[in-house]
Amino acid sequence: MEISEKKEPENNNNISQTTTLDSSSTADIIDKESEERQARDLKAGLHPLKHKFIFWYTRRTPGVRTQTSYEDNIKKIVEFSTVEGFWVCYCHLARPSLLPSPTDLHLFKEGIRPLWEDSANCNGGKWIIRFKKVVSGRFWEDLVLALVGDQLDYSDDICGAVLSIRYNEDILSVWNRNASDRQGVMALRDAIKRHLKLPHSYVMDYKPHDASLRDNSSYRNTWLRG
Repeated sequence: MEISEKKEPENNNNISQTTTLDSSSTADIIDKESEERQARDLKAGLHPLKHKFIFWYTRRTPGVRTQTSYEDNIKKIVEFSTVEGFWVCYCHLARPSLLPSPTDLHLFKEGIRPLWEDSANCNGGKWIIRFKKVVSGRFWEDLVLALVGDQLDYSDDICGAVLSIRYNEDILSVWNRNASDRQGVMALRDAIKRHLKLPHSYVMDYKPHDASLRDNSSYRNTWLRG
């Protein structure tokens, strides 16, 4: 009650400015660390990637309910930042056809956890594609190579990708940062279709992460089809 009404907007403004400065500073630090990493890799005779990536793994026991949170079930497998490092990692990963159901395999940029609530994901969403199990491995590999090689348009808006192994089908999803940018969302859809050479019979669905949080579902009740 002692703070006058005139001072409140000044405090809010200061907070907003501080937040903006903190975000800018964090981005600058990340860019600088990335540049330093790439310089070290080049000096070592390696081929640095634009982004450092991490593979994660989630496995749930069918029919068993536990109090363990989804976040606690996500296990980090390996990280890499060079072409050479990627192939060493990837060649030792189990192929999708050998993974049990239900399993999720995640590939995300460093600093982004494969969670709806993560700060990089919370305002975004995902494009969803359902595949027959016999072909999912090929499409997953093509997508992984595209992400690692920074070959997709709007790649800076991409957070990562997930392959969900299920009983009767496999589901591939590409996560992006901004669900409200319809032009960017549709452009990403077109880039995925083009790069994966998806047949016209395949349908892609889009769902914002905030909708997933509300209905506690990754793939049901999608909002957009294309």
